[in-house]
Amino acid sequence: MSRQTQHHPLHLFAAAAILLLLSSPPSAADPDDERCLSSLHQSFSDPSGGLRNWTKASFSAPCEGFISHLQGVTCNNGRVYKLSLPGISLAGAIPPDLSNCTNLQSLDLSSNALSGAIPPELSGLLNLAVLNLSANRLSGSIPRELASCAYLNVIDLHANQLTGPIPDELGLLVRLSTFDVSYNRLSGPIPVLLANRSGPGAAARTGRFNASSFVGNKDLYGYPLPPMRGHGLSVLAIVGIGLGSGLLSLVLSFSAVCLWLRATDRTATMPGEEGKISHLMPDY
Repeated sequence: MSRQTQHHPLHLFAAAAILLLLSSPPSAADPDDERCLSSLHQSFSDPSGGLRNWTKASFSAPCEGFISHLQGVTCNNGRVYKLSLPGISLAGAIPPDLSNCTNLQSLDLSSNALSGAIPPELSGLLNLAVLNLSANRLSGSIPRELASCAYLNVIDLHANQLTGPIPDELGLLVRLSTFDVSYNRLSGPIPVLLANRSGPGAAARTGRFNASSFVGNKDLYGYPLPPMRGHGLSVLAIVGIGLGSGLLSLVLSFSAVCLWLRATDRTATMPGEEGKISHLMPDY
């Protein structure tokens, strides 16, 4: 006699739930990610076609779980997690709306032809750990607002045209292990909190930045770079001027005394006051 298989109602319910999940349509994109990607596409020119699959239709669903449908985009749980678009000849400016990719942890736009300023709005990327904008044509100052990105491990801005000082606030980024602003047009002193990260203990806890992180900025000075150019010379010049003026004063004073003594000696040899006065008065 054959035994008939009995189906438990609980098993049937689980199977139905799995079928329902598999057949359900993919969830809609996060509206913030959609605005972010759309803004990037509008701001960048793409002469090499590296963003050929970045279409308006794809922005509505760039991610399905961990699967990305866009070049250079990595997804994590349905959100844009990483943007990596290095070396594909992108031009244009970095849009402030990039800050809408609020789950972004890594941004690499290096080795392109991007211009304009670094938007201070990037401070809204509170989960950002890697920022690489190196080898572009970016100008303006380094936004001090980047200090709000407390998880930053890497800031690489080398080989741009950035100007002004390095913000002191960046020294407060305790997780920072890589910092490179070499070959820009920066000026002023290197912030103490970045310069003093030295020694075995400090190197283990935070980044240790040597001179290679700062070279190529002719008006940038302070450890680990040399002191301000001309500063020592100015001190020597001031000392030299002081010594020189003192010596000149001494010579002039000595000469004046000698002339006075000589005049006194000549007048002392003349008889009477009338002779003295007539000698000193000019002839008309």
